[in-house]
Amino acid sequence: MAAAPATPLPAPGPLVRLRALEPDDLEFLYALENDAAVWAVSDTLAPVSRYALREYLAHATADFHEARQLRLVVEPGAGGPAVGVVDLFGFEPLHQRAGVGIIILATARRRGYARHTLALLVAHARDVLRLHQLYCTVAAANRASLRLFQAAGFRRVGTRRAWLRGPAPGQWSDAVEFQLVLGSTG
Repeated sequence: MAAAPATPLPAPGPLVRLRALEPDDLEFLYALENDAAVWAVSDTLAPVSRYALREYLAHATADFHEARQLRLVVEPGAGGPAVGVVDLFGFEPLHQRAGVGIIILATARRRGYARHTLALLVAHARDVLRLHQLYCTVAAANRASLRLFQAAGFRRVGTRRAWLRGPAPGQWSDAVEFQLVLGSTG
């Protein structure tokens, strides 16, 4: 039985709930991590083995402040199988900031899951983890993600030219940087 996470999880919303990783998530994560269509946004170059994922799941309950990352599974609020994951990564304790990444399965997109997930995560980062700011990098061509983060209050703070490798050799694309300052100082 996995240990309880060190920090409380975000309260469920009407459309989604976020939960800690469980050993039973192995096959879901295996399919997600090995979907070559999302490798560009997760900086992945090769398939991930079930063994590596089992090891990851065995240590996934580490405290956010120790591990400096947090991955939560996205499930429909009414119950049902997982539809995605959301990550806080690159936590910097001194500056109280972390990066945000979110992947919703292609079959579950355009239903509001990402928007509600991001709202829950932002509230959790601000109210429970007491972070000062969140940031993310989005491919300039990913219109859905650009709209998602802008609608959640993230501000566009720059563009990195030819930052992301494209699918064809020699092909590069721009990345848009976003930032959200949490609390009353934002």
